[in-house]
Amino acid sequence: MIYYSTYPEVKIPTGSIYDYIFNSLKEEELDRIAVIDGMQKISYGQLRQRIDALAGGFRARGIKQGDVIALHAPNSADFVITFHAILRAGATVTTLNVLYSPAEISSQIKDSEAKLCITTSMFLENAVAGVIDAGLSHEQVIVIGHTENYLSISELISQNYKPPEDFVETALQLAALPYSSGTTGKAKGVMLTHRNLVANIAQCSSVLPIRQDDTVLAVLPFFHIYGMNVIMNLTLRQRGKLVILPKFDLKPFLELIQNEKCSSIYIAPPIAVALTKHPLVKEYDLSSIRTIICGAAPMDEALGAALTAQIPAVLLQGFGMTELSPVSHVTPLDNPDIPVGSIGFAIPNISFKVIDPQTGNLIEKVPNGRTQAGEMLIKGPNVMVGYLNNQEATDATITTDGYLHTGDIVEVGPQGEVYVVDRLKELIKYKGYQVPPAELEALLLTHPAVADVAVVAHPDESAGEIPRAFIVLQRNSKISKEEIMSFVAGKIAPHKRIRIVDFIEAIPKSLSGKILRKELRGLPL
Repeated sequence: MIYYSTYPEVKIPTGSIYDYIFNSLKEEELDRIAVIDGMQKISYGQLRQRIDALAGGFRARGIKQGDVIALHAPNSADFVITFHAILRAGATVTTLNVLYSPAEISSQIKDSEAKLCITTSMFLENAVAGVIDAGLSHEQVIVIGHTENYLSISELISQNYKPPEDFVETALQLAALPYSSGTTGKAKGVMLTHRNLVANIAQCSSVLPIRQDDTVLAVLPFFHIYGMNVIMNLTLRQRGKLVILPKFDLKPFLELIQNEKCSSIYIAPPIAVALTKHPLVKEYDLSSIRTIICGAAPMDEALGAALTAQIPAVLLQGFGMTELSPVSHVTPLDNPDIPVGSIGFAIPNISFKVIDPQTGNLIEKVPNGRTQAGEMLIKGPNVMVGYLNNQEATDATITTDGYLHTGDIVEVGPQGEVYVVDRLKELIKYKGYQVPPAELEALLLTHPAVADVAVVAHPDESAGEIPRAFIVLQRNSKISKEEIMSFVAGKIAPHKRIRIVDFIEAIPKSLSGKILRKELRGLPL
């Protein structure tokens, strides 16, 4: 069957992101604080003025409507200004992971055909190497901050250029070109229009509790779609206050919550693990937190329960993908009966279906309990246009009737709530049986000696694949590999048992919180 959102449909505005967020500012909102970045506090009025001036500066540098500008920077007030100035100038922004190597930077600049690259002094060396390798020049690099021999964003803003008057942004204009994580294949440019981004903000506005009086801690990276559209853009549209942290480090994270009295925090499961297991958490006053929103990767029920026991706030879990701008599901505020492990219900204007991955047949709802597991496909105004220069991948991802293959295996509960079982491509095939790594990871995290874990498939001559667990132990833990395997074996079916255990210092993850399983699969025994 096809499932439809039970929320009332929302009207999707037809203008640009700039129109939706900044042209809609009321006079009384101009003096409200929009962004706090260290000692810097910027009002909504100041933010708009700097965006306008920088947009004019980009035009003065020869940027035309439809050009692409690469933005390679960590979270900062200048990231917010630069991102929106690029769109205000009629250009498209392609965001790059700050940890990219020169080769990865070069590849994305070439593929996106970016005309400029904006970076910071901290990451300048890699950025310049990538830019030059891509065939651009030093003059096509602009720096956030001050670096000798390079034009800075602040210099462009100080020129006080007038914003372009000859450009009327349309909903179908390409706004953002983030690249999918590449954890399950080669990174691809995801084409998101102004309508896609505006639609998802409008969809989320009615189901995520971000309001004018909210102070939102922004630590998940803005270069990732979750940070970009849910944390940055939704907060600004709702006239909340963004408190910026360039990267996650537990102590400054806790200090900012306490000092700025943050009311909402957006996290990924690795941050949830730190908040539940680290003794430092109890030393800070976190009572201002009203809402915790977890996304980027699945969080199981046990971890969610441990988190809310540590921080008594409303915990919401959502589901999203870069290709969905990014949100499609979220747990409701007003339904306490939905288990913490669920990703909740489809947000407004969304429909979805679940299919058998082998046959493609629809999986039907059952009267009681959960459905059979299958791949979830999603349709809505937030679905991407397609992959840049890759019609084959686009056709394989979006069906002829507009549904997007998520690659996620889900079950649907009796109320229409959805549970992510695993990634389709991450399932371990042990003697023909499907073994979900997420299930084993959730089980292992309940052991007091385990601080963090990742489970991957390891090739095996007789079984095809066997589960291999990489475990980060709690400090001073003396548990053996055999004890770990015995712990798991006593709680699950025989075909799901862990066959290999490796103790490591840290689980490799992307900045958005996804386990980099490809790196672990490549490690020798």
